[in-house]
Amino acid sequence: MPVFIGTSGWHYQHWRGLFYPRSLRSGEWLELYARRFATVEINNAFYRLPEVAAVAGWAATVPDDFVMAVKASRYLTHVRRLHDPEEAVTRMLERMAGLGAKFGPLLLQLPPNLRIDTAALDSTLAALSGRPVAVEFRHPSWFTTETRRLLEKFDAALCLTDSRGPQTPRWRTAAWGYVRFHQGRAQPPSGYGPAALQTWANHLAELWPDSADLYAYFNNDMHGCAPRDARRFAAAVSRAGLTPTRVPSSRQTPTA
Repeated sequence: MPVFIGTSGWHYQHWRGLFYPRSLRSGEWLELYARRFATVEINNAFYRLPEVAAVAGWAATVPDDFVMAVKASRYLTHVRRLHDPEEAVTRMLERMAGLGAKFGPLLLQLPPNLRIDTAALDSTLAALSGRPVAVEFRHPSWFTTETRRLLEKFDAALCLTDSRGPQTPRWRTAAWGYVRFHQGRAQPPSGYGPAALQTWANHLAELWPDSADLYAYFNNDMHGCAPRDARRFAAAVSRAGLTPTRVPSSRQTPTA
């Protein structure tokens, strides 16, 4: 199985002229993006759940092999703080159902001030049973044996994160994996250098076999770094012995 490599979102005005041709209407960006990549992380669902018609339109725009990961609504993670999750989960899944077979993993990004609450996480993962879920913890109190065992219980992935260096333990808690790249140390600002990308590719190859589904998304959108670094990461993944999904060519991912 491949390493699905893409970016966190696709609708960035500052990518016009870098990743998208200046003459291309913004309504056509997703179609072009999906020709160059095989996956995207839908991060605007975190701020506001999209309408059913919009979701169905996205699914109809991309090819059959395209996978859309979804960042869970902040109503579940930041307002409810994982408590009494059933209503929020039901509403979110109903809105995203139009993705059909293109609906990939669901990302739970927790608030940085949310301390460990395994009971709440247990009830949320139970409500999402049957769907692949990755959890991005942002408070260090979560990194305990109890948390790790809970993730393993549900085959939920610890979201491995990087922001100017690794931010999480290198735990394999599921048969599949998920990693997010927020900010590198290279140029342009927020970009990732070759050594950092190769180190991460090697880490993934140490934790999972080539048969595992892995998802890697670049959230460093400024200066068009995300699509460029995603392309470079695909090459690093290949050198590490894993199989990446399609990425743009070098001429399609210049940076400012």
